[in-house]
Amino acid sequence: MIRKKGLLAAAAVTALVLAACGGDDEGSGGAAALKELGENEGQVNLIAWAGYTEDGATDPKVDWVTPFEQATGCQVNVKLGNSSDEMVQLMQSGEYDGVSASGDATLRLIAAGDVTPINPDLIPNYADVFAGLKDKPWNSQDGVPYGVPHGRGANVLVYQKADFPTPPDSWGVMWDPASPVKGKVSVYDSPIYIADAALWLMATKPDLAITNPYALDQAQFDAAVALLGEQKALASQYWALYTDQQASLESGEVAAGTSWQVIVNLAQGNGAQVDAVKPKEGATGWSDTWMISSKAKNPNCMYAWMNHIISPEANAAVAEWFGEAPSNAKSCALTANTDHCATFHAEDDAYWQDVWYWTTPTETCLDGRADVKCVPYTGWVEAWNTLRA
Repeated sequence: MIRKKGLLAAAAVTALVLAACGGDDEGSGGAAALKELGENEGQVNLIAWAGYTEDGATDPKVDWVTPFEQATGCQVNVKLGNSSDEMVQLMQSGEYDGVSASGDATLRLIAAGDVTPINPDLIPNYADVFAGLKDKPWNSQDGVPYGVPHGRGANVLVYQKADFPTPPDSWGVMWDPASPVKGKVSVYDSPIYIADAALWLMATKPDLAITNPYALDQAQFDAAVALLGEQKALASQYWALYTDQQASLESGEVAAGTSWQVIVNLAQGNGAQVDAVKPKEGATGWSDTWMISSKAKNPNCMYAWMNHIISPEANAAVAEWFGEAPSNAKSCALTANTDHCATFHAEDDAYWQDVWYWTTPTETCLDGRADVKCVPYTGWVEAWNTLRA
């Protein structure tokens, strides 16, 4: 059970982003953080990725929602989101108390004032979250946290062992016009993938002076888009649903591609002779954050949920079920598979040093440059849809 990330039509996405971010991509967030907790309201309304709110319906043995409801008296009502863009749109309705937002949605929610800062003092389990996930550009603003980290993962290079007698160690197989697997490359189908092109240019085109793959001025952005245009000659698949890439790996139709570790694990479990690596150039990745709505009608239950979902027990369960590294440092001792945290590098700080987590690109350059404007997410959406047309 993992997320399904599809693309909306170009016009719909552009309108959505403009509504969320306003014209200048700046914002001060929503209301102030809660000062103290009151009585639980009896329910909490969530927007979540599939697999994040299991209550035993999918598998009777997989249930971290029922214990929460029994302990708090908060009934969990869930609307599954199929994409980050859909989640942003749903949060604008004011009907939901919180959302499990990925980094390509969080800044939009903050800028629009749809979410509010959290008060960590009211979330005891926050203290045990890995330090490497706190106070980050995608979940904080000016040192103020806007949610609790849920889990994380890197986008890895998956490859067929038969096609690579010597395992690859570089993203070059995805970008080199002379790639040995030309015509059998699998590409992630999302505007945020432009950052992967920028990451390659960071390593190979120093004259472009890219220091953050989500902070691209017009010249840098144009170079990334041009590279993506050249990559089309190598690609045989653009995937948005994980099952599509998994099937292609298992059939052998795909020889190499950008992937998630969980897809690799599933394909290997079905007999595919594939492996994966985080290349020497580093990688993009994702870190999801539970955020509370600035219009939350059930803030006390939402705080209770945020504390529960990052508790050692619940966080271990969801990380293992979903296929990701947990955010709570105490969760690794509680996974059923004792190798889970090793597989997903949960405790390996060095592994994450060159992972660039998805972040919403804004007109104000995220790398600190003040003398130029960067291309905001609306520009990324327009470019990607033109590229894929």
